[in-house]
This record gives sequence, structure tokens and C-alpha cells, in this order.
Amino acid sequence: MKKRLIFSSILAISCLVIACGGSDNQDVSTDSPTIPTVPTTPDSLCEHANGQVNWQALMAEDCPRLSQYGLFIDPSNPTTQPQTPGFDYQLATQLFSSYASKYRFIYLPAGQTMQYHAQEAFEFPIGAVLVKTFALPLDTAITGAANEVLIETRLLIRRTKGWTSLVYQWRQDEALLLTAGATVRSTLTNQGQTQTFDYTIPSRAECKICHQMNQDNSSQIIPIGLKAHLLNREVIYQGHKVNQLILWAEQGRLSSLADIKQVGKTYAIEDSSADLTSRAKGYLDVNCAHCHNAKGFASISGLRLGFYIDHTSYQYGICKQPPGWDGGAKGLDYDIIPGNAEHSILLYRQTLSEPKDRMPPIGRSLEHQEGVELIRQWIDSLAPNIGNCV
Repeated sequence: MKKRLIFSSILAISCLVIACGGSDNQDVSTDSPTIPTVPTTPDSLCEHANGQVNWQALMAEDCPRLSQYGLFIDPSNPTTQPQTPGFDYQLATQLFSSYASKYRFIYLPAGQTMQYHAQEAFEFPIGAVLVKTFALPLDTAITGAANEVLIETRLLIRRTKGWTSLVYQWRQDEALLLTAGATVRSTLTNQGQTQTFDYTIPSRAECKICHQMNQDNSSQIIPIGLKAHLLNREVIYQGHKVNQLILWAEQGRLSSLADIKQVGKTYAIEDSSADLTSRAKGYLDVNCAHCHNAKGFASISGLRLGFYIDHTSYQYGICKQPPGWDGGAKGLDYDIIPGNAEHSILLYRQTLSEPKDRMPPIGRSLEHQEGVELIRQWIDSLAPNIGNCV
């Protein structure tokens, strides 16, 4: 019982961290972003932008303005046209952040490549930069930048001493570095229903909760979404459909790619032609496994939601009782009861909104209705005899 209470306390603290959102009429409920004390003299590397990627500044300084890194041809538009050698990437399944669109880019130093790994995140060279911009649609039924408001851009930079994170908040046409996070009052419409909520941009320290890996009595930041099975998908390149991983290998950006037939694969959650279990496990991997793994923030829970964990096993949640949660108002006992989604904690916590109860605990303010329905269908499809929940 003592262990259960301690873990509940830890989880409650972590739940106060991050949500998402944005709106056309943003009501920022925190103070304006604080621009950190960074040299602005000609001696500052941040002032050396010359129409190209400012590699020296990326490796050495936390610039107060995103534009000072020279990552995009149009500094006011981080959704397209990365400066050479930047390129975009797309995931096969959705990381949910209160319906925010995400625009992702990779920058590799000249002559350097990503290193393929079959199951873990790819390895990146020193100097690599990962960029992710969040933009909130006014209506999720309408796609495109004209229907979206820029909220934040996050950087992961692999410097000599390891990965570091920087968070920038968009204020009209400029992104300013945040030191303590910010909250944006936001409104969007999904499936005809309009909702108002708080989008919380994380502080630099808060980013570490999802991106941390604990090993050898130390904690370090790592990328979490760049895994083969999440990247193994078709993309449009020069007007043609091509496999994203094969394209990178042919371009000299990815080393040691296995035979593509041997590479894991998941699918978009709405792709009803694809295997239900693969869709559900991909969704849980990208949204949950960064914490629910042996080296993640929620390692103490014993729940392991990685794509390659046997989904019929106890560690994946089958008839498993969580050590750090009281079952909520329903008084539920097991993470997954095969064939019974309605009484499974895994599904239930996806629908809850209180910080101490919701899962994922950070990264969302709204319920992902489509994701909930996917997991409901998948749990209900599981044969009851794979577990004995008594």
C-alpha cells in the first residue's frame, strides 16, 4: 500500500505538466514569454544568421528567437520549406496532442546519417537537430495551414554533451524561447462539437519527462518517435508514392536499413483495411511507450506498451493490477480485461480529464475520441481466455 501511494503521488505531480491546444483568438493566461539573457552583441553566434542553417549557434547557444537558427527559408513559417539540409518526416500513426497538427523535420550535419535500429529509436550523430511544430486547427474537419494557428515549436539538438531541448512559443510571426512554459486558452471544433480548453506549452525541464531514459543511475534525453515501425510508410516525393525509409536510404540519410519486408509496420488508426491489433499497438507505442517501458518515467508501474511486447502478456496489461492507481470512480481493477473494454483501466483512463487520472498524463487536455474508439474495439476483440482476471 505504501508503494502504491508513493507512486500515485509521483504520477499526480507529473500530470500537472503538459497539455495542448491553440485558437484563432489566443488568450494567453500566463505572462508573455521571458526572453532569456543571451548575448545579443555581434559576438553572439545567434547573431550570425546568413540565410543558411546556423550550425554554430545550434551547437553552442540557446538563441532567444527561433529565427536565429536559420532553420526555415521563411522564418515565420515553420511548417514547410526547411533550409538545406533539412527534410520533413511523417509518422505512420498519430501522436495525439489535443488534435494539434504537427510538422516534423530532421537536420543532419554534412556527411552524417541516421543509424537504423530494428526496434529502438534511430541513432543520430552529434549535430543532429529534430524540429516539431504544433499548430491547432480551428476545425479538425478542415485541413491546411490556413485553418490553423501556430502554437509552439520544439527542438531536440544533439550537442557534444548529449541531447538538449528548447521550446519556442509563437507570437504572431515570431517564435520566442520559453524558460518556464506558458498556457494558452484555446478553442477548436471536432466532429461538430466546439470545445474550449487550456493548451500548456511545456517548460524545458518538463520535456524531459517524456523524453527521458533512465540507465546506470542517470537520466538522459533521447528522441522517442523515430522508430522504424512508426516511419515505415509511404510518402509523396516528387509526385510519386515512395517508402519513406527506402527513400532515406537511397538519399544517403539512413544507414544499415534492413530488407523493408522485415521492418515492423503500423498504420493510421482510421485505416480500417489494416490489422486492428497492429493499429492499436502502434497507437499505444507512440502515445504511451515512451513512459511505459523499463527505462521510462513510468517504469515502476510494470506496464510495458512497446510495439514489440507480447500484447497477450501480463506485462502488456492483461489482467494486471496497476500499483499506483485506485481504480477511479468505477473502481476498476485491471489494466486490460480481454473482451471487456468497458471495465479495462487502459481505456478508462483515456477518457478521464483530471490531471491525477488521465492517460497519457501529459500531452493532452481533450479526450481523443477516435483513439478511444480504436482501443475499445481492440480490447473487445481480444479472446477472454488469454487472461484470467479474478
